[in-house]
Amino acid sequence: MSSEKNKAPLGVFDSGVGGLTVAREIAREMPCEEMVYLGDTARLPYGSKSPDTVRRFALEDADFLMSRGVKAIVVACNTATAFALPILQREMPVPVIGVLDAGVEAALQSTRNGRLGLIGTVGTVASQAYQKELKRRSPNIHVVARATPLLVPLIEEGWLDHPATKLVLKEYLESFLEQDVDTLLLACTHYPLLKPVISSILGEGVSLVDSSTTCALHLRRIMEEKNMVATRVARGKMDIYLTDQTENFESLARCIVPGEIRKISAAALVSRAF
Repeated sequence: MSSEKNKAPLGVFDSGVGGLTVAREIAREMPCEEMVYLGDTARLPYGSKSPDTVRRFALEDADFLMSRGVKAIVVACNTATAFALPILQREMPVPVIGVLDAGVEAALQSTRNGRLGLIGTVGTVASQAYQKELKRRSPNIHVVARATPLLVPLIEEGWLDHPATKLVLKEYLESFLEQDVDTLLLACTHYPLLKPVISSILGEGVSLVDSSTTCALHLRRIMEEKNMVATRVARGKMDIYLTDQTENFESLARCIVPGEIRKISAAALVSRAF
């Protein structure tokens, strides 16, 4: 790849603020990379949408990032990864990676007793994508999966340490304590923002795994193999585009990626027939 192309930004998209947990780890792994982040806040959450709708949204998100000249795309949304990654990889002219493989790999490395818990959106859990991949790689693994649809709206509201969020989490997590899981896979990129509360409920005996760090490492390996790594010396910045601008998003974003944001702008997506 030419040095000019190496200067192109990385593209990252999610339905909302959660994908910034992935962007944060990418910035830590590759601090010289410029990034363009798209939050499809007008249509979140993706987890309650049908597979075809999620695929259409994901294609429109990727099209927008391509219009910004990105050199690779990270699908920083578990639901979109589960439903849309293959079609994105076929249709986009740049490398596209998701968060599922990274999360599965990290969870299998973490568990000691072979009993894994998994929480995610309704779409992610119903897709069975994580469960099938965990079983494919480790046939004897025991997976306890639960959809937790109330968490994304609470996070987008900024209620990370709110009493209501704690009550909802206690209700959702009780079954994992009863089933002796030693590792909980956070199969939604929003959920790492709730790690302190989740840890306080489950205790030190349960390890929490998310795909943000391992996804960033996987992306770096791919970019190094393809000679796509930025060669600039200066630290990269992030341009954020939103389909619906909200005060909650901006305040949360500046907490998640302090110092990384250059600007936050409105995004107009082009509809696709699907």
